[in-house]
Amino acid sequence: MAVEEDEEQEFVPEKKKISKEEERRKKNMPLGGLMKAIIRPGGGLERPKDGDQVIFHCTTRTLNGVIVDSTRLELGGKGRPIKLVLGKSKMILGWSEGIPTILKGEVAMLKVKPELHYGEADCPVVVAENFPKHEELHFEIELIDFFKVKVVSKDLGVIKRILVEGQGWESPRDPYEIKSWITARAFDGEILLSHVQGEPFHFTFGKNEVPKGLELGMGTMTRGEKAVIYVTNPYLTDSSLLPKVQGHEEVQFEVEMVQIIQVRDMLGDGRLIKRRIRDGKGEFPMDCPLHDSLLRVHYRGMLLDEERTIFYDTRVKNDGQPLEFSSGEGLVPEGFEMCVRLMLSGELAVVTCPPDFAYDKFPRPDNVPEGAHVQWEIELLDFEKPKDWTGLSFNEIMDDAEKIKVTGNRLFKEGKYELAKAKYEKVLREFNHVNPQDDEEGKIFVSTRNSLHLNVAACLQKMGEYRKSIETCNKVLDVSPAHVKALYRRGIAYTSVGDFDEARDDFNTMIKVDKSSEADATAALQKLKLKEQEVQIKSRKQFKGLFDKKPGEISDVGGETKDEIQKEEIHEEETENPDKQESLQDEGESEEDRREPNRPRLGFFARYWPLRTRTLSSLRLGKCSIL
Repeated sequence: MAVEEDEEQEFVPEKKKISKEEERRKKNMPLGGLMKAIIRPGGGLERPKDGDQVIFHCTTRTLNGVIVDSTRLELGGKGRPIKLVLGKSKMILGWSEGIPTILKGEVAMLKVKPELHYGEADCPVVVAENFPKHEELHFEIELIDFFKVKVVSKDLGVIKRILVEGQGWESPRDPYEIKSWITARAFDGEILLSHVQGEPFHFTFGKNEVPKGLELGMGTMTRGEKAVIYVTNPYLTDSSLLPKVQGHEEVQFEVEMVQIIQVRDMLGDGRLIKRRIRDGKGEFPMDCPLHDSLLRVHYRGMLLDEERTIFYDTRVKNDGQPLEFSSGEGLVPEGFEMCVRLMLSGELAVVTCPPDFAYDKFPRPDNVPEGAHVQWEIELLDFEKPKDWTGLSFNEIMDDAEKIKVTGNRLFKEGKYELAKAKYEKVLREFNHVNPQDDEEGKIFVSTRNSLHLNVAACLQKMGEYRKSIETCNKVLDVSPAHVKALYRRGIAYTSVGDFDEARDDFNTMIKVDKSSEADATAALQKLKLKEQEVQIKSRKQFKGLFDKKPGEISDVGGETKDEIQKEEIHEEETENPDKQESLQDEGESEEDRREPNRPRLGFFARYWPLRTRTLSSLRLGKCSIL
């Protein structure tokens, strides 16, 4: 073996960021433990680095020239080069430090002491017992190729090399559908499959229609991307694409991602499915009408019966005009709106919807029977995003806020409490960026904000979320401690969760603050008393006789007769909704202004500072005094 004398040199590893494990391994590297000699120069200037897959032939010799291992066929090997990923694969120190210095096509000799190869303490690579791991060894390495790869599986069983970058960022996942060109090659170059003509191969993600490793690799690809996916034997599962791939150590898949058909399980139970037929414009989901918007769509509705009956088509029954509606207002079936919000302008989608998200909870067309599953073919033409308050005057902002509030009130009356709450909360979020410029604007702002918070609290009570309702009422009372409606609504919530003392305090405070609210407060206190009595009766019945028995006797706990249970249920029905006649419509003026019309008007900023004299100076609100 001819080696130029000047080429042999002590190798000093290049400084790089290393892990604690690597640092521990390199700590005791002996001086002169790794030497390199160039046998044949390589080409170019690029050298492999961490994250690159390196492909190389290696022949290992002892100092006296005896070959102990080789990948080359002519030297007793299998003829298959070694493939490793720098920084990821387990390898001896001599390779991890020496290979990054080799150019593509270069043949180099690495002279390595035992501490830097298989003789290293806790070496991550295991060799046979008869291997001379305690001797100095020479590794003749020919670097065939190297390139950047993405490690798909932690055990390096699936690796991807990107040839052409894709578009966007969306990658397929269960249950997306894929259209792609695929070629499969064995390790020796034999073509196992070539699907590059006719129609692209079409399969559903997550259905085991392609080998597991290929699906994992394709799950990292985007539309238009071309890549090579290297899949080792454990990931070469049988599939309809390749029924039998056993016996191959590795298969190389050349893939071009033609189309990613987005299929979304909207409810997670397979009942409401949105399938994208034609891509829209823009990036998903940034360019979707996620927020309340004015949408224009064409759609065709079909029953999922044997005849596939079409019950409506905007292009036929609407004079060819699209349907125009504002999202977030309950104007279309819930399943319809959920899916449209995840569409891009120009997108065409097919939606399969169960009855409870279609027309069983929405005005039903005459030709749609109760309990019918439907399918909509929807085309989102375009949409207009909600008005941006930036640059608007205070009056314009408040006018827009009032319109949204009115819509929320309508939804509340229709029993669509979640949608109503979303409307109120939307305005409250925008209010975080509104700054009144004077006392009069501040007064209007605080009154409107209080009204919105109380409307949210009312929605929460209707939804059974009483603790959250209490928290929302507190936001009003923190600013306006004498707000009668906030006290009343919080008292109702306290009653519902069984915090009777707190509820009683709120109702009594109402009477002290505003005598005109005494009738409402008194009625609430009476219902509170009945509620307390119900709890006491149930408690006594639950523990009836528990302490009356003699030691050793068994007591029946909670026994109630059928008549007693029915009587309690009727009583609960009569008392469960004491505020059902209360209106959500809050006037522009505050409660204090309505109760005390002759009281001096306070400025916006003055509300946050104590005054020396006020008409209610002698009242005590809970634990806080108004001065």
